[in-house]
Amino acid sequence: MSRVVKPVVSHQPVRDYAYYRAALAGQTLPAAFVDLDSFAANLDALKIRAAGLPIRLVTKSVRSVSMIRFILDAAPFMQGLLCYSPAEAAWLARQGFDDIVVAYPSVEPAHLHAVAAQLLEGRSITLMVDCVEQVNIIDTLARTTGVVFPLSIDLDMSSSFPGIYFGVHRSPIRDVTTALALANEISCRTGVRLDGLMGYEGQIAGLMDAVPGEAIRSAIIRYLKRKSIREVTERRKNVVNALTAAGHLLRFVNGGGTGSFESTRTDPSVTELAAGSGLYVPTLFDHYAAFQAAPAAGFALPVTRTPKRHVVTCAGGGYIASGPAGKSRLPQPWLPAGCSLIDDEAAGEVQTPLRHPDSVALGIGDPMLFRHAKAGELCERFNELLLIKDGCVVDRVPTYRGDGKSFL
Repeated sequence: MSRVVKPVVSHQPVRDYAYYRAALAGQTLPAAFVDLDSFAANLDALKIRAAGLPIRLVTKSVRSVSMIRFILDAAPFMQGLLCYSPAEAAWLARQGFDDIVVAYPSVEPAHLHAVAAQLLEGRSITLMVDCVEQVNIIDTLARTTGVVFPLSIDLDMSSSFPGIYFGVHRSPIRDVTTALALANEISCRTGVRLDGLMGYEGQIAGLMDAVPGEAIRSAIIRYLKRKSIREVTERRKNVVNALTAAGHLLRFVNGGGTGSFESTRTDPSVTELAAGSGLYVPTLFDHYAAFQAAPAAGFALPVTRTPKRHVVTCAGGGYIASGPAGKSRLPQPWLPAGCSLIDDEAAGEVQTPLRHPDSVALGIGDPMLFRHAKAGELCERFNELLLIKDGCVVDRVPTYRGDGKSFL
């Protein structure tokens, strides 16, 4: 029997085109921005949805040191960072951040040496592993640097149903047997130690399940999610119990993402959640049954041409998100409402044409607002973020790109 889900809805301030147009008046376009009022509402909503569990901040969804500091200062329940690269983790440690976990394996010597230097300074950085080969490389380097690397095991949380692989291809560690084997290999070495376990259920956290106009597909996804949640929650719990029983102490068990708080928090083996996209709220997080959040980040392009009636052309805009090629990865016109991309051109490298209805009047130089499909990837296109509060740009802060950093 299906159950009616009452979604958590953040209390968002009302925003329209006039609001942002006035706020961006006089700014150089194109420009990326964060609405701090909406951002704060999304932060509050994550706290409610976490139901008391701490949340590790996913830095790839933020990609700005200033915004990371703002989040950690404003929200004590956001504890620690989940980075996407050891080089990024070492750099953030040099900026004063601590309790950092790297979510993806890497054996690049230069990056591992950078992490080792920070470990020698007393910073806490945990690297991710999912095979003995990775452990061996890190252990060998550890013995040349005089440090012990904390490691986390990446537990694969995908589900395999008859004819369907429901999940992402992350790790070969899928069960108690493989997890115990890797933990035992770690314990046999002097340059590494087991620190934690991560079990990220990407097919639940990162897949929309209440998309308008896609009722059948959404119902199927919700059904698959329910089956997967039962299966992977039991698997993660069994692995944690087996590791503990075998004498392997885990400082943390990390699980979930923005889209799976409601299910992940019910697993008693999980000690912390992880989230990042739920702050900026890109278009790929618009339609979930369990929660509703409003966009807090976007970018503005200037209108530079009016080639024909009902069509305007903007400068720039080809900010395509990673993932399976398709319309879901395109940036979407946002405000004024009613505008749409043109299929034959979509979002272009140097110009993006749009169709608009009679109700929308855009002239040369006017800003057109867009939203990116994914969260932090927008920051790879801009050197800074304009921070908007109470209808005004109150600050501008550098992105990773603005700080001259690109980690992958």
